[in-house]
Amino acid sequence: MAAPDTMASPGVARVMGARQAPGHAVSTEPPRAPAAMHPAGGATSSQRRQADGGRQQGPAVRGRLRVYLGVAPGAGATCMLLREGHGRAARGADVVVASVATHGRPGTARLLAGLEIVPPAAVAIGDTPAGRLDLDAVLARKPQVALVDELAHRNPPGPGGATRWQEAAALLAAGIDVISTVSIGQLDSVADLVEKITRVPALLTVPDPVLLGADEIELVDVAPEALRDRMARGHIYPAGRAGAALASWCAVGPLHALRQLTLGWLAATLAQQRQRSGPAGHGEAAGPSRERVVVALSGGAEGQTLIRRAARIAARCGADLLAVHIIRPGGRPAALTAGLVAQRQLTESLGGTYHQLTSGDGDDVAAALLAFVRADHATQLVLGMGHPSWRSAVRPKGRIISRVIRGSTGTDVHIVTTRAPRTVRPSSAPAHSRKSGSVCAVAGRAAGRIQAQPPAVAPPSRTA
Repeated sequence: MAAPDTMASPGVARVMGARQAPGHAVSTEPPRAPAAMHPAGGATSSQRRQADGGRQQGPAVRGRLRVYLGVAPGAGATCMLLREGHGRAARGADVVVASVATHGRPGTARLLAGLEIVPPAAVAIGDTPAGRLDLDAVLARKPQVALVDELAHRNPPGPGGATRWQEAAALLAAGIDVISTVSIGQLDSVADLVEKITRVPALLTVPDPVLLGADEIELVDVAPEALRDRMARGHIYPAGRAGAALASWCAVGPLHALRQLTLGWLAATLAQQRQRSGPAGHGEAAGPSRERVVVALSGGAEGQTLIRRAARIAARCGADLLAVHIIRPGGRPAALTAGLVAQRQLTESLGGTYHQLTSGDGDDVAAALLAFVRADHATQLVLGMGHPSWRSAVRPKGRIISRVIRGSTGTDVHIVTTRAPRTVRPSSAPAHSRKSGSVCAVAGRAAGRIQAQPPAVAPPSRTA
């Protein structure tokens, strides 16, 4: 049994070469013991330059991104991050801790011993002092490897990126390898499902293309019973918070659902990448043969739910994701509506594209939508409808929906009943990422099986 305050090493499943084309593999391996501490002066500069396969350093060489994906807060991703840092330092790599959050846990803090830490930049939020990753200092230090905890973290005001994943992108562009952590609940594509499971809204999220652009994604898995034991022993939360968490999101049912959701995300990601590589590994399919999923948006509060549902459908079949809003003639300019601005941002953060059209024939929104679907060779169409009675479910009354269904020959139509959801703030999509359908998978049934829970204690925005 692990000593008190020390995280037991979680089970690990690894996704290799996440941004490379065929040959992806998922393998499971036993937990690794912590590597020996790197002694001061134990590696020369030339040894460090030759570490990690002798990778050449320079501004033209992009760094490699490795992400530990935790199934739930407390799974042990930060501990795995620090152990990986010790292992690379012991092999002669030049490693620094650019940012890490121990949250007062002695076991996590002990793993910092022997690693070089770049002090955080001091900033102030009102009259309260705070710290953030000192991006300029890390770039000036120019290590081979930077440990950057909590990829979804949102920074206090100050110089540098607004989010931790933007700072990680700057380090990668400078040729520095980055190792980071994220929790399944912080991925844009499944944030709504995680909220249903845990009853805790996601305040910090990461665009899926950021994770899908990683060279390696390593799953940090833990059995629900083991995680609950850690919680009960005070290894994750203090005693006062632990009891409430055990009765809410850290109950066995939600933890099983989170675990299933994470495994489904990884499985769909690998399937999507194989489909995108083509039957013989010669690149993406093109033209009408490629699947496309279109989601129709009205600008209402249900739009985020529809986008995420369409994104998960697209992920399962490796399809492009397209969101479209039809403007009625003389209607309010959609660019001025806050709802559509947020929905466009979410679509792009999930790797999709946003389109805005004006119905050409008077008020015929259905005809304009069908014309768009045919022109883009869409194979699936997602429409939203307010929660109906059983009569309207059998005989839909909506004129637009009925006409679209009748006219959508050759296109599968999904009708999603919606209600106004809690707003989950999407992350801005990275400018370099325009991958379509880069979202993931699906464990909606698991979310639906979870019974109503007592008021939840919000898990921290972290993965350890």
